[in-house]
Amino acid sequence: MRNQTVKKKVSIHDIARQLNVSSTTVSFVLNGKAEEKRISDEMKKRILDHVAEVGYQPNQVAKSLRTGKSKIIGMLVEDISDPFFSGISRQVEESLYKLGYKIFFSSTENNTEKTKELLNVLRERQVDGYIIAPPPGIESEIATLIDEGLPVVLFDRYFPNLNTINVVVDNFGGASLAIEHLHANGYRKICLVTLDSEQSQMKDRLAGYCASVKKHGLPSIVEKIAFRQTQDDTVKQIKDFLLEHKELDAVLFATNYLTIPGLEAIIDLELTIPGDISVVGFDDNDHFSLFSPSITAIAQPIEKLSERTVKKLISCLNREKGALKTETEVLPTALIIRSSSVPITPTDQHKTP
Repeated sequence: MRNQTVKKKVSIHDIARQLNVSSTTVSFVLNGKAEEKRISDEMKKRILDHVAEVGYQPNQVAKSLRTGKSKIIGMLVEDISDPFFSGISRQVEESLYKLGYKIFFSSTENNTEKTKELLNVLRERQVDGYIIAPPPGIESEIATLIDEGLPVVLFDRYFPNLNTINVVVDNFGGASLAIEHLHANGYRKICLVTLDSEQSQMKDRLAGYCASVKKHGLPSIVEKIAFRQTQDDTVKQIKDFLLEHKELDAVLFATNYLTIPGLEAIIDLELTIPGDISVVGFDDNDHFSLFSPSITAIAQPIEKLSERTVKKLISCLNREKGALKTETEVLPTALIIRSSSVPITPTDQHKTP
């Protein structure tokens, strides 16, 4: 059997010896501190060129132990396959990568126990910070992270009783905007199909709906859907609800998670949109503009939400431990008007079979 020579991994000390400079100088250059330590551009270029030539790869574990930083961020979302969360996750990852951070993603499925397990894993990996769309029931875990001075930013939803840094949208205002639009277009029997949830964003959307229908003297008609049931069960529940409320002329779906099965239910019942029932979804979706008819939606500012979340996390990372403050930033939503909510005409007959 032929002997094989194992190539020795190049270290900072090897590079320093080969260039006849100190290991400290090499370390400063590799850690981006050349200018701060007044290392000449010529020396910096010489070191970086040699590093590239010999294929030096830093030992990330050793670097983490030395600097106290892993340069890794943990991000927990409800469902990474959901267009809203995948859009935010992609933009957050791009922004953090440019700043020298890597990111660990995971979906919580809105499951409290799974989220606790994921947080334990992230703690074991000694991530530098956390970006979390929290499910219910993890208040104590979030409080512990904050008490330890770890950077935590909550987005999409938050816990009102915790002193945290939060980036959310105006869920109350977004739901109100949808109802005002439908009312202005002549709809008077407007229902809300929402999740049976105590999470802040869902409570705010429900409150916005209720306030707006009350303002106009309209009936409040709400159907709540369990989060963990199958899509088939959700479609059936929405179909049954529509059949029980034949007077409805419009529906606001509180999330993408419900708009898709809601549209399926409407199609199964052979209803026309907006002839039989008008539709507005909270959360826009790339497919809504392609749907026939196209679907009116309350769009969340994904790019801005991502940008502000990253900015607040970096601000936390750059502060001394214990100096983190409570702050909630609320971003506006936008009404994207499409064909599913056009004004009622005298000949329109909104009815459910």
